[in-house]
Amino acid sequence: MAAKLKSGDKVVVLAGKDKGKEGTITSVNPSAGKAVVEGINIAIRHTKQSQASQGGRIPQAMPVDLSNLALLDSNGKATRVGFRMEDGKKVRFAKTTGEAV
Repeated sequence: MAAKLKSGDKVVVLAGKDKGKEGTITSVNPSAGKAVVEGINIAIRHTKQSQASQGGRIPQAMPVDLSNLALLDSNGKATRVGFRMEDGKKVRFAKTTGEAV
């Protein structure tokens, strides 16, 4: 199946403890159906000090299920993603506005 959400997309969270928050996707794991969104689903990771890093309690964004994310259109509203052919190429577009993403 084609990727409806890709890294770098602005998304809004539809469900969960961070419902309504917006962020940018940093990475996507299509096989697990999850994505890491900047500033969303933050967990504290306890790391040991090493020569390279300080260590301590470090906040880290954890993966969120793709079904709980929606793409933001140019108006700043949540939208579904569709696909269409433009100039022989498959293009993603926002269903609310019809604009190519």
